[in-house]
Amino acid sequence: MTPDVTSTLDVWDQRLADAGKILVIARERLVAALDRFVGPAYGRLAGTPERIVVSQHYLRSWRGDLLDALVAHRADDLRRGVNTVGPHRDDLIFSLDGREARTHASQGEQRCLALAVRIGVHQLVVVKTGLTPILLLDDVFSELDPARSRALVAELPEGQSILTTAAPLPAGIEVAQMVDIARVVQAR
Repeated sequence: MTPDVTSTLDVWDQRLADAGKILVIARERLVAALDRFVGPAYGRLAGTPERIVVSQHYLRSWRGDLLDALVAHRADDLRRGVNTVGPHRDDLIFSLDGREARTHASQGEQRCLALAVRIGVHQLVVVKTGLTPILLLDDVFSELDPARSRALVAELPEGQSILTTAAPLPAGIEVAQMVDIARVVQAR
């Protein structure tokens, strides 16, 4: 590697480290703030309030100082043509009763958890800003049984919620307004 390439990478690695430290601290604070919202929402959606412990953990892709990690991985990163450490490689790990949800939860449990995170983020925004954003959930009833579907509708926050689904609504769900896209397209 030429001295010009090394000095250029030093500059970019420093910038990535500076911005990355700020970003990771903000992400870790967000994960901690979400903790009080996601678990209870999951319990209500899954029909298991307070029986299942939901936890989330922000996992950095490096240990110690980010700049030191970037420098230590530089040779391998150049060989691969990509940074292997940094905030873009970090992960958010969710667990249900101490087991990683990605590998140990059913599709329905994973779907409930994903929805609980979205509802938790919505609740956090309301608490932090006083504003009530629109909640948009796409293809929301796939992989949810009818009981979980009804629980989701009951969990929707006040304000506007827009839900899409490719399947008919499960029995027992009342909506304020339904737009059937197929009928709208046919009417044209």
